[in-house]
Amino acid sequence: MTRTLIIGGVAGGMSAATRLRRLDEKAEIIVFEQGEHVSYANCGLPYYLSETIDTRDALLLQTPRSLWSRFRIDVRVQHRVVSIDPAASSIQVLKLATGETTTERFDNLIISTGAKPRLPEIDGIERALTLRDVSDADKAMDALANSPKTAVILGGGFIGVELAENLAHRGVKATIVQRGSQLLGGFDPEMIEPMHQSLETNGVSLVFGAQADSIGESTVTLSNGATLEADIVFVAAGVVPDVWLAREGGVAVGATGGIKVDDQQRTNFDNIYAVGDAVEKHGMLSGEATLIPLANLANRHGRLVADVIAGVATAAKPSVGTAIVGAFGMVAAMTGMSQVAARNAGFDAESVHLHPGSHAGYYPGAKRVSLKLTFEKSSGRILGAQGIGEDGVDKRIDVIATAMAGGLTVDDLMDLELAYAPAYGSAKDAINQAGYVANNVRAGRTSVIHANELEQSMHPVIDVRTASENAAASIPGSVLIPVDELRDRIEQVRDLAAKTGKVVVHCAVGQRGHTASQILAGMGVKALNLSGGYTTWALAQAAAARG
Repeated sequence: MTRTLIIGGVAGGMSAATRLRRLDEKAEIIVFEQGEHVSYANCGLPYYLSETIDTRDALLLQTPRSLWSRFRIDVRVQHRVVSIDPAASSIQVLKLATGETTTERFDNLIISTGAKPRLPEIDGIERALTLRDVSDADKAMDALANSPKTAVILGGGFIGVELAENLAHRGVKATIVQRGSQLLGGFDPEMIEPMHQSLETNGVSLVFGAQADSIGESTVTLSNGATLEADIVFVAAGVVPDVWLAREGGVAVGATGGIKVDDQQRTNFDNIYAVGDAVEKHGMLSGEATLIPLANLANRHGRLVADVIAGVATAAKPSVGTAIVGAFGMVAAMTGMSQVAARNAGFDAESVHLHPGSHAGYYPGAKRVSLKLTFEKSSGRILGAQGIGEDGVDKRIDVIATAMAGGLTVDDLMDLELAYAPAYGSAKDAINQAGYVANNVRAGRTSVIHANELEQSMHPVIDVRTASENAAASIPGSVLIPVDELRDRIEQVRDLAAKTGKVVVHCAVGQRGHTASQILAGMGVKALNLSGGYTTWALAQAAAARG
């Protein structure tokens, strides 16, 4: 009978434990968890604070008793593993309730120690709350029971955004303090700007380019000299892999700070594996090691390790990094690389922006879906995508993530047969449209220019929208020539093109701009279509103003 010990529960550890039991009824499986809870929904913690998830028990997925009853898994909570001895295939365990230390041998060891909050070293940090486990949520609920009016959230990542929304639902005025110039740093500035605007519209204050210098009894003092009222303070400045135990035991840690593993989640010791947020992932696009602290990967890799231990031939697939976050009805999702990241990784990358509807425009309730698709120009390989909007963002990013996993190109997106009815999609779905636009760029039928490149290009800009659209808002210095008038005013266009050899055309979202560029190409004028049109340009301007 083999003996498998697991350090840490939650997504990775418990997935490994339960899968291993299903594969091997005779295996001895022991899970050591230093906290009080071994299986809980940590992604649901922010929603418990607002009582959107209205009971604490809903967060507790399994208990030691239920895991023993169903799976005969020996779960020992409040047991801290204090050392690993790979040579002896053993660990030292401290029982927190009594101070007793025991030695436990193993045939296989799975490290699932997760990640820990990144805490700034500032005066008063002990007053700040974090939100990583149920105990943290209990402390936060106790603090919220005192009816705070103001909150400061240090950090604008996924948890910071979700905290701001859920605190607002409780009537707490929240301010997010972010060291950089935008929230959710994995997104491109113009793509995440609608989230900024949605948060502010709903009463959340955003402070960029600053960090906390100190935390007082009811205030937070920032590096820019400002003082913020703060009845309650949360730190949501990201996480770092919790690898001290592995490192002390001689388990190799990579340059990212995560535990190094092979494609079977095996460490540098044959019988020691690691899963979850403490572990490096292998990027699907660049092949480089990266940190992706997501529960779905932890679950997947926990299951995989159980298969490996049970003798099932399997290997982890590289990770693409698909993520989503929402607040106040605005949803932002991403998969793969941004255009900047792709170019920095050495890809000949191009991107296209588009702003289609979530479903057929003639059916009531359609919302704008803003998409940015990044691809390799030579091959059409999809490198990444970002989306933001109020409806339909999740399924579009999921389709693109699936296409990437299947090795599809942007050209293949044109031909995907996706579910269509007026209330759910369009005859030309947003995914198909992204493929059409990208294919036009790859084939050389359309040349695009991006909003952040416009000012430096010096090319004359022609607004091909209607006069009423131009009067409502326009790009400074642009010349209004509606698309239907281009042929009749071609000499004016040629005069403009003579200044730099090209013109830039733009409409609201890029579709009429494409038509305009084709008309002009047929008449011998080189034109660049502003990717995403005025809509993307305006978002890029607003994002730049925050910096």
